[in-house]
Amino acid sequence: MSNTNYSFFKSVEKSFDKAAKFTKWDKGLLEQIKACNSIYSMRFPVKMDDGRIEVIEAYRVQHSQHKSPCKGGIRFSDAVNQDEVMALASLMTYKCAIVNVPFGGGKGGIKINPRNYSAYELEKITRRYTSELVKKNFIGPGIDVPAPDYGTGEREMAWIVDTYASLKPGEIDAAGCVTGKPISQGGVRGRKEATGLGVFFGVREVCNMPDVMKKVGLTTGVVGKTVVVQGLGNVGYHTAKFFREHGSVVVAIAEYEGAVYNAKGLNEEEVFQHRKKTGSILNFPGATNITNSKEALELECDILIPAALENVINGENAPRIKAKIIGEAANGPLTPEADDVFAAKGILVVPDMYLNAGGVTVSYFEWLKNLSHVRYGRMEKRFTENMNTHILSQIEELSGKKVSEKEKLFILHGPEEVDLVHSGLEESMITATREIMDIWHSNPEIPDMRTAAYVNAINKVATSYSELGIFP
Repeated sequence: MSNTNYSFFKSVEKSFDKAAKFTKWDKGLLEQIKACNSIYSMRFPVKMDDGRIEVIEAYRVQHSQHKSPCKGGIRFSDAVNQDEVMALASLMTYKCAIVNVPFGGGKGGIKINPRNYSAYELEKITRRYTSELVKKNFIGPGIDVPAPDYGTGEREMAWIVDTYASLKPGEIDAAGCVTGKPISQGGVRGRKEATGLGVFFGVREVCNMPDVMKKVGLTTGVVGKTVVVQGLGNVGYHTAKFFREHGSVVVAIAEYEGAVYNAKGLNEEEVFQHRKKTGSILNFPGATNITNSKEALELECDILIPAALENVINGENAPRIKAKIIGEAANGPLTPEADDVFAAKGILVVPDMYLNAGGVTVSYFEWLKNLSHVRYGRMEKRFTENMNTHILSQIEELSGKKVSEKEKLFILHGPEEVDLVHSGLEESMITATREIMDIWHSNPEIPDMRTAAYVNAINKVATSYSELGIFP
């Protein structure tokens, strides 16, 4: 946070309280929703490659069990502390509620810089952490399902599932104890691009709402819209890719060493390859250099996508931002001061807590795949293709006309796993966007879309709690 005395968890509670005023729930129930249900703080020894023993500090927080299991990533970072893990766990509860994924929020963290350890040391730390979670019943397909986060990926998830399965022999659903796994270990296709694609689907749906676009002074649709993307990591790269493929013009891409600008548009893959080759995004052929990457945020554009660090847009630079729509692809890229500036200026902020929920939505699909023990599309792919072939041949026969080869291939295509995953993600993001907008429009006193998103989450979690009969 910008103010070191202000805890991250407190700032999440502050946003919650701001939204709670627009709900009708009992104060005690709201207090229960805000609180973290279970906090597991652990210390365990691991023998390093040089023979010395290091004591590792780690956490797992389960924020809410209004739905089971809990869900949330595990991060490996020097900055991990209990407050941060609690805040991220609570945001997971609200994020899952908004996109209608039936999980409670959880989060884990190990206080290490993964760059300072060998692969073997990281494996020992990850496996020991998993066995500590198993001991206290803090992991399992029906209890708590971790996923990757900062500093972790498919490799660590494979170690977790292997450790879990070896400690729980015969548990048929063991693969569902963690998501973000390699495909060969029960992972799902489409997971890598999920967050960026979710960001695109969410912003596109907002752009398809005539009344919303009229307010910000833009035409409907994403075609021809100018986009600035900050961050060329997994999320920024895929967000830029989907906007470009759907007819938007990505005029600038920023990274920490600077930014490149081209009014005619940039291709994210070419920029990525240029950076890989030269070690910098700068001096990209045909583009203008912007040496201070923060200045890229202030460029003229229709849509600004901060997809890198938190707090990059604050009270100081917010007044200079010219975008009409800001899509928060990163976690917490705007400070509360920036929110106030944009609300006053009529700039629409599409909030992170649901916009970057593509990852957890596809994690949910992976978990369902693990519980059903069958790959998406396996049962219906051929049936659909055979049926479409038959329908098309009948139409051609009856009309005496032939469909072009390109169209024919498109019509006859039966769904692969990745098609179904993308389609499920699109449905989740469109539904969530509409629900949030309905809440915002139904109460003119709600100041912004972020507060409306929180109201939506609080209503869903509170309904769950009250229907469970916990509060008679």
